[in-house]
Amino acid sequence: MARLPSLNALRAFECAARQRSITRAAEELCVTHGAVSRLVQQLEAELKAPLLRRLPRSVEPTAEGARLAEALGTAFSFMHRGVAEFRERPLTLACSSSIMSRWLIPRLAGFRQLHPEVELRLSVSHGAIDFVREDIDVALRNSSVPRPADIVARPLAQEHIGLVCAPDYLCAQEASSDARSWRILETSSRPDALAQWRQAAGEPTLGIAGQESFAHFFLAIQASACGFGATVAPHMLVEDDLASGKLVAPFGFVPGTRELQLWIRRGVAQRPGVQALSRWLEAEVASSLSAAVTPTHRKAGQNSLVGEGAGMV
Repeated sequence: MARLPSLNALRAFECAARQRSITRAAEELCVTHGAVSRLVQQLEAELKAPLLRRLPRSVEPTAEGARLAEALGTAFSFMHRGVAEFRERPLTLACSSSIMSRWLIPRLAGFRQLHPEVELRLSVSHGAIDFVREDIDVALRNSSVPRPADIVARPLAQEHIGLVCAPDYLCAQEASSDARSWRILETSSRPDALAQWRQAAGEPTLGIAGQESFAHFFLAIQASACGFGATVAPHMLVEDDLASGKLVAPFGFVPGTRELQLWIRRGVAQRPGVQALSRWLEAEVASSLSAAVTPTHRKAGQNSLVGEGAGMV
């Protein structure tokens, strides 16, 4: 059997090809840019084939490099999976920064009180996820994200969305004689949120004075709570601020087009800690859903932007 090239060289090349960047590969592998570059060059010399095209700000695999990178990615995943079977390690739960900061962390003490024996790590990530490579056991994702293979996927709840703002901001809109007075705070991760909400809510009358975009939901929500404008947000991200009175939802909440899902790495699904975490997440999401679909109405005599029966939660 022919001798394999250096494992370090193979790992450096696979990472650079996957990341499309020498710099990001160096960050992932915790080595220098020069070290990754030298290892890739050594591999190319040993195999007598160009594997990466060097572009001004990135790299891309050649045809030969792409075939090798795909094979190596599969091999490294098998290696990770095999080693993980022998390790006792903390459970890792992945979710977006907005879900983590706005919903999960405020509730996490409750889980740790119930299950002090479970060591839990948190991982912030968005979009597609490789459970083996990223060492993730459980993830919260909405249904718009492509589902990976070899996981157990459980639906948790249909997302409910609504327009939220600070109470003083709402009072200013009600008192305004300007028909176009609402400033909408959007998120770059979901730029179509306003259009989706208006369609789901039956096209409520809403005059738009301007729009501003934020990188994440938690930033747009915080800006709304500070009176900068109004944002369309999932109920679970604003549930606590609605309960405290920092935010109001003058039009209530309506079912959106997305579903929140629980993804579990198949190889760990039977671990007691994973099962305990899954049951707790399911119960917490069910509680949040109950709050989303149970409107609290305005007090009698208050002015309202919407007609009789419109929920304010």
